[in-house]
Amino acid sequence: MIKIVTDSTCDLPASMIEEHDITVVPINIQFGIETYYEGVTIDPSTFYKMIEETGIFPTTSQPSVGEFAQVYRRLAQDADSILSIHVTGKLSGTCQSAELAKQEVVDEVEVHIFDTLGGSAGMGFMCVEAARLIQAGRSVEDILSRLEIMREKVNIFLTMNTLEYVRRSGRVGALKFAFGSLLNMKPVVVLEEGLLEAKENLRSRKKALTRLLELTEEAVGTSKPINLAVIHAEAPEVAEEMLERAKGIFNCQEAFFTDLAISLAVQFGPGTVGLVSYQV
Repeated sequence: MIKIVTDSTCDLPASMIEEHDITVVPINIQFGIETYYEGVTIDPSTFYKMIEETGIFPTTSQPSVGEFAQVYRRLAQDADSILSIHVTGKLSGTCQSAELAKQEVVDEVEVHIFDTLGGSAGMGFMCVEAARLIQAGRSVEDILSRLEIMREKVNIFLTMNTLEYVRRSGRVGALKFAFGSLLNMKPVVVLEEGLLEAKENLRSRKKALTRLLELTEEAVGTSKPINLAVIHAEAPEVAEEMLERAKGIFNCQEAFFTDLAISLAVQFGPGTVGLVSYQV
């Protein structure tokens, strides 16, 4: 039996995680000296409330080697192999922790680490695809080959409502954002080859949201079937509207909107909206 492990940046609705028997290892959220486990001891509403009330800018850290090893050992009771699918190793140490944990359990269970070079719902879609292939009786090798193909197809475009979080995080090139801040413009960011790149600055929130749809259309077209997710940080109404707009443009096979993981929202801030898509 093959089991799937991922981390809490996967941005899948809870119902899909349960349906596909995906084990989620939480990213650590740190407020000063206090550490919380994403999705376990802190949820999005509490996260934003704590920032507002304390004024503390939180940081994140990957799950420890021991946390991964504990999960692998628990799953080894029923599994012959574990497929551990994670956020880009170019921006997070999560894959590295998983690799080290793999060495600790090498005599107990076979673990395969897959770096998605992405995250969010793009990674979530990969987990779902892997689960369906497991159900269909496919081998680990077949599943990894499919994930490698998907990795090249996933598109992630984001726009932020505030530059404060991304400026502090230092995750994206600072010069374009400094310019955008002076003009009160709205940035569009793309995830390319595992790294976040500032793509454009636009003059209004409305234009930035429309640009997400345009960039997605350029990437996947409008006729071929796609899977699509709208991700958001404290902007459910905007996300729902974007989902309806997307359904009117694209040939969506599966589509949903969901909260952006707070471990990612730390980097982008409230009001962030993104489109994640790939051709099926």
